[in-house]
Amino acid sequence: MGRLDGKVAVITGAGSGQGAMEAELFAREGAKVVATDMNDEHLGGLLERLGEQYPDAVIGLRHDVTKEADWQHIVEEAVGTFGKVDILINNAGITGITEFTLNKLTIEEWDKVMNVNALGNFLGMKHVIPEMKRNGQGSIVNISSLTGISGLGGLTAYSASKGAIRTMTKGAARDFGGDHIRVNSIHPGYIETPSTEYLTSNADIRDALIAAVPLKYLGQSEDVAYAALFLASDEARFITGEELIIDGGQTIKE
Repeated sequence: MGRLDGKVAVITGAGSGQGAMEAELFAREGAKVVATDMNDEHLGGLLERLGEQYPDAVIGLRHDVTKEADWQHIVEEAVGTFGKVDILINNAGITGITEFTLNKLTIEEWDKVMNVNALGNFLGMKHVIPEMKRNGQGSIVNISSLTGISGLGGLTAYSASKGAIRTMTKGAARDFGGDHIRVNSIHPGYIETPSTEYLTSNADIRDALIAAVPLKYLGQSEDVAYAALFLASDEARFITGEELIIDGGQTIKE
């Protein structure tokens, strides 16, 4: 018996990193998976790997999370192929330019980051919730960031977008709790993924990041994926509106 037997999950940004690990883990635990990504090469590699292990359990779709028509298509394909949508993992996101303080940030860069991260999460919830209401239940997991709680210099747009995800999550949890739809957010700290390689590939920076973490190592994609699995599963049936921090103790208050 898998922890997600009989469930259908839509996972965005599934071509690499945390999203790919989530797609693999969810399929292993019995879910039917709709994996979406903008990167055709990454998505193709994921489908090649998972198709051998989980035939007929995973489909892949190209997906721009900022486009409402794309979201409509994704949900239609998920329902048409697997009959329903039980789970949404809003994983797709971008960091944007990291070296600019607020006064140097362009409107174009601000809009780009906010659209992918905040608008993308909003559209995902907007379009899966009607299907979940028809099912009589559902679980949405929005991948935010530690910066969505504490903010971070040089990442103004990113921090703002992840903060928006945090509060959207709580609002949606209140709005749709009566429909038995749970909505939670995950806030990773320093996780080694392809998107953070620009930091972790520098030995001095990597050492400094590790020094800030009480556990003295960086998180891996599976650390986030297993948390998403728990929140998506019926094991978390009485958890909604929660923000789960995964940071190796970085934010422990003295």
